[in-house]
Amino acid sequence: MTHVTTHQAEEDARNEDILIWVDGTLRPKAQAVVSVYDSGFMLGDGVWEGMRLYDGRWAFIDDHIDRLFEAAKAIDLEIGRTKAEVVQAVLDTQAANGMTTDAHARLMVTRGVKTRPFQHPSLSRQGPTMVIIMEHSRPKLPRPIRLATVPHMRGLPMTQDPKLNSHSKLNCILACIAAEKAGADEALMLDVHGFVNTTNACNFFIVRKGQVWTSTGDYCMNGITRGKVIALCRANGIPVFERNFTLVDTYSADEAFLTGTFGAQTPVGMIDGRQIGTGQMGPMTERLRGLYKQLVLA
Repeated sequence: MTHVTTHQAEEDARNEDILIWVDGTLRPKAQAVVSVYDSGFMLGDGVWEGMRLYDGRWAFIDDHIDRLFEAAKAIDLEIGRTKAEVVQAVLDTQAANGMTTDAHARLMVTRGVKTRPFQHPSLSRQGPTMVIIMEHSRPKLPRPIRLATVPHMRGLPMTQDPKLNSHSKLNCILACIAAEKAGADEALMLDVHGFVNTTNACNFFIVRKGQVWTSTGDYCMNGITRGKVIALCRANGIPVFERNFTLVDTYSADEAFLTGTFGAQTPVGMIDGRQIGTGQMGPMTERLRGLYKQLVLA
């Protein structure tokens, strides 16, 4: 059985020659390295953002940079650069790679290099590490995504707040592995109360009788694309609800789709072996994709 992912992209030979931004220096892939003592490598101690380039513009870049700084403050990490300087680093990397559209950037900030290989943040004394990986990337999805419900949950805020885009993604990776072993492409994760929440990599929506439903937002990623879709629904007279709902509601939905920076709105064809709607992209998902594209290019 072949698997697809929500981040599946066309192969692009140009990515072998990209320049990667590492702490202010642009380096070829083979030289874009960080220390084995780095907090991100050693402990997953850091935050990140994913951004997408459309027709010369980074979609919602201000929202992404705001979220990055909010996450850094939440984990008491001093980025050491202003928001404008971080945006300029993205633009410099884009220019160095000659990218104009269909590119994806992953911007990562860790607590930096440690003096000894232990947990305490005070051992990170050399300042933060910041890296921008930017690739030519055009989404390529051969069919709607298949999901499988897994036992792994999005945690409570006092364990690891699921709203944080943190480097510590093991819970989501284990969920993804469980889904793949169940014959699916991605994991559908429940919240601590058993309500449908999110997938291991994307936010989750269903469509029922002309209404768009998504989770309350209490236990899911603070998705920028998620927020834009909710706002688009409200602006275009589409009933949208952030609410608790169950797998029973989900299996009988007319449509389901995922949202994320890379894939925008990705149709879901099957959940736990049950076909959702026609099994293909539904009319509401298609409409929202069109509205989102207009918003991005506006």
